[in-house]
Order: sequence, then structure tokens, then C-alpha cells
Amino acid sequence: MRKARTPTAFHQFWRFGAEGNPPRFCISLLGIWLCAFAGIAMGQQSSRNVLVLYPYSAPPSFEVLKSTIRARIPGQINFYTVSMSNRRFEDEDYQDSLAETFRRGYGGMKLDLVIASTYPVLQFAVKYRDKMFPGVPIVFFDVYPNEIERQKLWPGVTGVVVPLGMRETIDLALRLHPGTNAIAVITGISEWERYWLELAHSELLRHRDKVKEIDIVGTPDNQILQQVAALGPHTVVLFQLAPHDSNEATFGYLEVLSAVAQRLPTYSVYPGLGLTHGAIGGAYRDIPKDVRLTGELAARVLSGERPENIAVVRDSDLTPQVDWPALQHWHIPESALPPGSLILYREPTLWERDRKYFIPAIALIALQSLLIIGLLWQRARKRKAEAILRESEKRFRVMTDAAPALVWMCDTHGKITYLNERRVAFTGPDPEAGYGDRWATYVHPDDLDGMLRTFSQALNAHQPFSKEYRLRRSDGVYRWMFDVASPRVNGDGSFAGFIGSAIDMTDQKLAQQALEKVSGQLIEAQEKERSRIARELHDDISQKLALLSIELEHANRARSGSSAQAQASFEEVRKRCAQIASDVQSLSHQLHSSGLDYLGVVAAVRGFCRELAKKHTVTVEFVDKDVPRHLPKEVSLCLFRIAQEALHNAVKYSEANEFRVELYRVAEELHLVVTDRGIGFDVQEARRRGGLGLLSMQERIHLIRGKLNVESAPGLGTRVIATVPGIIDESPIGEGAMENSRA
Repeated sequence: MRKARTPTAFHQFWRFGAEGNPPRFCISLLGIWLCAFAGIAMGQQSSRNVLVLYPYSAPPSFEVLKSTIRARIPGQINFYTVSMSNRRFEDEDYQDSLAETFRRGYGGMKLDLVIASTYPVLQFAVKYRDKMFPGVPIVFFDVYPNEIERQKLWPGVTGVVVPLGMRETIDLALRLHPGTNAIAVITGISEWERYWLELAHSELLRHRDKVKEIDIVGTPDNQILQQVAALGPHTVVLFQLAPHDSNEATFGYLEVLSAVAQRLPTYSVYPGLGLTHGAIGGAYRDIPKDVRLTGELAARVLSGERPENIAVVRDSDLTPQVDWPALQHWHIPESALPPGSLILYREPTLWERDRKYFIPAIALIALQSLLIIGLLWQRARKRKAEAILRESEKRFRVMTDAAPALVWMCDTHGKITYLNERRVAFTGPDPEAGYGDRWATYVHPDDLDGMLRTFSQALNAHQPFSKEYRLRRSDGVYRWMFDVASPRVNGDGSFAGFIGSAIDMTDQKLAQQALEKVSGQLIEAQEKERSRIARELHDDISQKLALLSIELEHANRARSGSSAQAQASFEEVRKRCAQIASDVQSLSHQLHSSGLDYLGVVAAVRGFCRELAKKHTVTVEFVDKDVPRHLPKEVSLCLFRIAQEALHNAVKYSEANEFRVELYRVAEELHLVVTDRGIGFDVQEARRRGGLGLLSMQERIHLIRGKLNVESAPGLGTRVIATVPGIIDESPIGEGAMENSRA
């Protein structure tokens, strides 16, 4: 037997070749990186520092290693990776120089753990540990059983031993090719390749009675291909030819592998070779699993366990992995594979390849089918709904034709679309009368603008409305109509137009006008009677009482010699007569203010406020602004009576002692406002009780086409607001100045 050699860069290719080609490194660049990492670590003394030594650059499985450790160790962990790839790595002088570079780079850095990948890197780390990172524990992985078994485990070292797979790969090849009579081992001329050749020899000895071994040793050139061409048809190739280190090109090796795999069934113990370029495969370990096992051991060491107390983990799991195109090329059935085999790069089936097209197509067909079913169902529903709608429309027409009102409908644009028979008969025999926009021609010209404005606002707001207007009957007579309309909606809730009904209210209108006329005549008669009584009181009784008071005063003076008691009695009688005269005069003013006829409404209201304040010992503030000098008699009288009634009610019921009366003009409207801050009252309740005061004010303001609004609530005081429209722009009293008087 030849002396066993330790594999070096050979490890790197078959362990990491399937994960990507590493970049090139040199010793000077390594020194720069080590110094940079050490400088960073000096400022991170509170975190944990882990140095990972790889034969090549860090593979993708390095992320699995980091995540496994961080999942088990809290806090910050800094990872540093260093590639040991170099053709001179086995040189003693090179290793000394490399160790010195590590010492300078990590001399001032506290490392908590060193992780070494492959046996040569582990040997280097242990050999120079005292020089590079004294006392730092080491965890190894990617080390084979035959490598570690010859070596007594060093102190402060533990790790994961992984299976090689040489025996299992040879057994797989003989299982899939039962007629094999020779196995050709293709390898290189380096010492580490000879080491692996010896391992193949030792495994093939178990099959020496069935197959013979053929060794093809050389460099990737035509000589190897010529030797392969001379092999028999029942030969299987074990391809072990690989680059020496990361700086050596792999192009020639892969060309040779591709040419050999096309001629003979080819296997390899390296995943980077056995599953590419036509090779069938081999028995390989689960690299992510081994990395996770390594991370778990590293976490235990970082947690404080001594490596000597942690047993070395020995992973023995290997999975046969084959290339599906190569199986097809050599007509190997899948049933011949060992149980649990993994088939890679399988050509997708028609479903797998075109699934992204099949699924949308099936979904589209299913959707179309559902749509067709839905359309048929919808058509059936539509027919049923149409039948119900026809029946409903028939019932609606019968009902509207029998109704005692003029019923109409319009669309969203205001076009009339339906008129009941009573409406058609009202406007005339023309069946098209009133349809579309022609209905406007039947409205009285004086009412048309207001009707169109109300109709337009309702169409925009989609809100109900009501309106009084005059509509021309078929005989040409205009009749007063009261029209009420509500919005119609479609099945989806959208606005469909209006439906309305109009009733002839001419008779009610005439009756109302007659009632208003009678009411006005009654109020006018009342005012005339008041004026007559006020004149009688003022001109006759009041004058007589005044004369009696003067005569009593003269009599009292003539009896100057009488007793004091008699004089006091005469004086008391005189005062009572004067008080009676004053009361009669006040009553005369209340019945009819003479100042209203001669001085106008402003002076009359101001005088009344002064008299009321004096009589009841309260404060009444009066404010007027821009009030026309000349107002119609009925307007002046109405405003005076409303102010009179409102102030009397406020003094009597509000429990306040301060009141405010405002009389002013805004544009063509005259406003009278009477305000108190008393206890207030419920306006609606007062209207239901039918109080005479509110009713009287409402009737008076209605006679002059004005509006009365009473604002009050319990505890919030009261405001009585009377508004009279149509006041012409005349010269105001006081020429526009605000006049304020407080009584």
C-alpha cells in the first residue's frame, strides 16, 4: 500500500462545486481583510465574534450556519469568513507565513469560536492555534471518518464527521448496471488524487470476483479520451478528475467529463461532477443538514459548554441522487433505483410544463360555463320579472286611472313619460298633450318660472317637492293645483325620475281667499271700533276727568281755611281723578295710537316702549335703522300691533326685566324683532294650545303677505321675528342713521 496523503483542494471542489465557483484570493489580500476585521472587532467587545475558515469562499450554506447559531444565541454575533484556497497550502513555509498573517490580524481581537471546514483546514487551525488565537475553541465540519479516526481528538475541539459515499456510489453503479464487468477510475496525478484512488481501490476489492478495476490516471487531455474509447461496452466510469485549487480552470475537466459521459455510464463521489454534464450521479450527503448540526454544536460552545464535553456528531445519512436526463440516455428505469433515491432535473410532464397555461385555460372554460349558466338563469329571471312587471304596470294603470288625482311620471331629465286618464282628460282630447316638455305650455305664465325652478332643483337634489300653480283646463280656464312628487328609483337604487299627483284646489283656494278677506275685514272693523272708542275716551271722558281734577284742585284751594283732614281728603280725591284720567289716556293709546297716524311706526313703537317701561318698571331698548318714512297704513298698524302683543306677552310671562325691540330694513324687507332673555317656552306646545296672542300676530302678518317666526325654548329666552316683504326704497327716518333709545 502506498502512503496515505491528506486531501486538500480536492475537498473543496466536490463539497462546494455544486454551490458555485469561488473567486481567486492571495495571501496579501487575506492579510488586508484580517486587519480590517480586527479593526472592526475592536469596537465590538460586547458582541460575540466567530471566525469561519473555508477552503474556498463562503458557500450559500454559510447563511444556514449563521441563522442556526443566531436562533439559539441571543445578542449580536459577528461572523468573519476567510478563504484558505491556495495551491501552496500544503507547503510548510506557506502555512507559517499564513499563521503569522492571522496573528497580526487577530492579535488584538477577542474571538469566541473558530469554525474550520475540511480536515486540512482543521489541521492548520489546530497546529497554529496557540499562535493565531490562543485558547479559542474550534468546531469542525466536512471531515470524513477515515481522516479523523487516525487522529486523537485535540483538546478544545469538537465537530461533525460526514460520510464519504465512495462505497455507496460504487454499489449504486453496479445496481443500475447489473451486467458491468469493469469499473474505470479516472483521476489525476496529484498526491491527493492518488489518495482518493486508493480509497476506490479498497472499495472495489469487495467486487473483485465480479468486476475488474481499470485505472486511467492523467491530465484532462486527449490521452484520457483515447483510453476511454478503448474500454469495453460493459464498463462503468468512476470519474474523480477535478481541479487542484480555486485558481485552476475547470473548463478542461468538464469537457472531458462530458465526452466520457456520452460514451459510458459515469458516476462520481463529487456532487459537482456526478450530477452535471451527462454523469448519472452518486450517493451524496445532505449538506444543509450537516451545516445545521455544525451550527448547533457551535451554539452549545458559545453558550459556555466545553468542547471536550461535547461528543463528535457522526452523520451517516447518504441519499442516492441521479440525473433524470442521464437515466433516460442510458434507458435506466426508475424502478431500478434504491428506495428513497432523489431524481434531479426531471423533464417536466405536459401538465408540469404547461400548467401555467392549462390552469388559466381550465379556469376560463369553467368561468365561461358559469357565465353561460348564469346568463340562462338570468334570462329566466328576466322573463319572470318582465311578466311580473307587466302585471304590476297593469295594476298601476288601473289604480291611477281610478284615483281622483292627476297622476304623472317623468324620467331623470324631467321629460313626462306617463299621464293617467284623468290628467289627459283635464288638459284636453289631444293624447300627446302634456308629454315630454309640452306640459309647461299648460302652466299659467305667472307661475311657470317658479314651477320650473322648483322642478329643476328637485331633479338635481333627487328630493321630494310640492308646489301650488295654475294649470289650464281643456276649456281654457286656469285651475289652482297642488302637486306633490316623490323620487322613483330603479332596481339598483339609482334615480329614475319622479312620480307625482296633483289635485284641483281651486275651490279651497277661493274659500281661503274669502276667509282671508273676511278675516281682514274683521280686523279692519276691530281697528275702526278701537279708533272710535279711543277717540271717545280721549276726546270726551278723558277731557271730563281732567276738568273734574282741575275743579277739585280749585275747590281745595278755596277751602284753605278748612281743617287739614278735609284738605287731605280733597287732595286724595284729586289724585285719584288724575290717575283715572291717565289710565283712560293709556287705554286710549293701546286701543289706537294717535302717534301711529301722525308720526309713523318708529315713533309709535318707541313711545309704546317708553310707556310700557314706565308702567311696569322694566328696561326696554328700542333700535331702528333705515325704516322708510312713509309706510302703508296696514303695514305700520300690523308691525305696531305685533310689537305691542309681543312686549305684553314678554312682560307678563318671561320673568325678565330687560327687553329689546329692533326695527330695521334689509334690501326690500322690513324686520321687527322683539327679544327677551326670560324663561322661554315650548313653541309647538303653545301652537297646539291655540293661544290667542300667537294666532293674532300670525293672522295680522299673513294679511300683509309677511312671515312670523317665533324662536324660543325653555330657559333660552324668546325672539319674535316679523318680516314684511316688498318695502320700496324711500328716504328712511333719520336718513339712515341708527337710532337707539332705552326706556
